[in-house]
Amino acid sequence: MSLIYYITQVQFDFGAIRLLKQECGRAGITKPLVVTDPGVKAAGVLQQALDALGDMPHAVFDQTPSNPTEAAVRAAVAIYKSERCDGLVAVGGGSAIDCAKGVAIMATHDGPLTHYATIEGGSPRITERAAPLIAVPTTSGTGSEVARGAIIIVDDHRKLGFHSWHLVPKTAICDPELTLGLPPKLTAATGMDAIAHCMETFMSAAFNPPADGIALDGLERGWAHIERATRDGSDREARFHLMSASMQGAMAFQKGLGCVHSLSHSLGGVDPRLHHGTLNAMFLPAVIRFNAENESVRRNRRIEKMAHAMGLGAGGDVAQAIKEMNARLGLPSGLAEMGVQRDWYPRIIQGALADHCHKTNPREASVADYEAMLEASM
Repeated sequence: MSLIYYITQVQFDFGAIRLLKQECGRAGITKPLVVTDPGVKAAGVLQQALDALGDMPHAVFDQTPSNPTEAAVRAAVAIYKSERCDGLVAVGGGSAIDCAKGVAIMATHDGPLTHYATIEGGSPRITERAAPLIAVPTTSGTGSEVARGAIIIVDDHRKLGFHSWHLVPKTAICDPELTLGLPPKLTAATGMDAIAHCMETFMSAAFNPPADGIALDGLERGWAHIERATRDGSDREARFHLMSASMQGAMAFQKGLGCVHSLSHSLGGVDPRLHHGTLNAMFLPAVIRFNAENESVRRNRRIEKMAHAMGLGAGGDVAQAIKEMNARLGLPSGLAEMGVQRDWYPRIIQGALADHCHKTNPREASVADYEAMLEASM
């Protein structure tokens, strides 16, 4: 049985941040905890959100780490409860939004956060009691603003997924203007994250034609505009389409992701300093070549259709095109340049096999397959 569900309300345009107070009211939030990170605060974007809230009472947690942790979630929950908040506003990239989703769980449910992790059977334990959330993305990458999942490093150092329709933000406020100041490297890394979502979900074997169409359109937008946005951060048209690609990738990945993400999640747990979007860019070529041998991928011309969306033509080498794009964007040439060591392979593979994305890859990967993908990505 296939579940096809679309998804939440999106306010999308330059200046959409001005609707924040209105959308809090629509969600029944009278005193939000605003969850963000030091970089967003330093860039002045947090203040734009607070200005949009106007006279609405609020509290702020601005210490989300680059990879959100259970400890950060606990610290934010303490503020949420002490300030008697009744909802959340996440302002930032995927880290801040995922941290806020963790707060939505822990502020309203008993027990440790791990109890609600997907691979621990925790999804059904997340109920409608989850705190309402408004998401304001400041990067074009994760698409967490329209997604039902969050990725958080828990206390035992595993990087786990938490998934429930109760975690989907009540509104996503997608304002491309908030991304105009992103530096080139972050633009490139988060943009490749969005492209990875569009590509990997399109390769997934699950039946969801609307998701396939959204993913292909998102890939076309993202691929056509990522270089422009990286080269000139003030290019408003490029920023608009890259933010759309990010949103579309997440709308589509309810269909399922795969080995790119199982590897990235696992390696991000082994070394939390590594950027998730950059890891996805490193793994994409090897995983595409691995998936190209799958009967479902071949029968449905998945690689050929992605090549067309990327403007490569039916016979284009998609994996090689991604490697060349990574180079043009100034991203690392491979995992070795990022400091990854070969003696990490067993831990990375163990985590990848346990990850919630492992089983939705169109072709099931073995230990040897993952080792080969790691080596090809070095």
